[in-house]
Amino acid sequence: MITSLQNDRVKLAHALLTQSKTRRKEGKIALEGLRLIRDAMERGGYSPEFILFDPDQVNIDAITPLTNQVYEASAEVIRHICATEQPQGIVGVFPMPTAKLPARPERVLIVDHLRDPGNLGTILRTAAGAGVDVVLVSPGSVDLYNDKALRAAVGAHFRVPAAEKSWAEIDAYVGELPVYLADMTGDAAYDAVDWTQPHALIIGSEADGASPDAEGLATSRVYIPMAADTESLNAAVAAGILLFEAARQSNRTE
Repeated sequence: MITSLQNDRVKLAHALLTQSKTRRKEGKIALEGLRLIRDAMERGGYSPEFILFDPDQVNIDAITPLTNQVYEASAEVIRHICATEQPQGIVGVFPMPTAKLPARPERVLIVDHLRDPGNLGTILRTAAGAGVDVVLVSPGSVDLYNDKALRAAVGAHFRVPAAEKSWAEIDAYVGELPVYLADMTGDAAYDAVDWTQPHALIIGSEADGASPDAEGLATSRVYIPMAADTESLNAAVAAGILLFEAARQSNRTE
């Protein structure tokens, strides 16, 4: 059993969970929780470099048929590694996922300058549930593999292709697709748009509004009518309304 906080695996797992610069330097991520780890292996097809678990908290039998890179660790070690107040008792270190983007996407979601990791994770989870083909995360947004984003997405990172891209790469990828920008001063109500046609949708920060790059890429603006002089919706809520309207029109969730 690993009991030292100075153990190399412990130090690496802790750094990967808490530091985006370490994730980028090492080309690895850390996943906390049995469900996320199984999703990475079963849905994502990724093999862990190693898994640390507290045998008093986690039944490792669900993992051992998939990998033998498992090591017992004390509860103190797991608490040190994890950023959560109540750790789930298991952490896995994996290679940084490489999304396989579809060559001819019909529904693209672009996340613009979103800073809140919980919102990003919720949007990814919503996008997966609504049948989005790919999610592109623009510069200035929170790290796609931030531990809070991973927890909020509940495995969606391994259910929908998602990648961090520059605006030039995003522009090249969407090509001739119409690009709708969610904006409260939009030209058309969200339910008046024909979402059955291939398209891209930009969801931005409710605090900062659309970035100049997002505005430059957009070909149309759509809004969600609201009552009571409400100025805006949470980005994840707005994404849910728009993405599931598109899904409803195209029956993508059936």
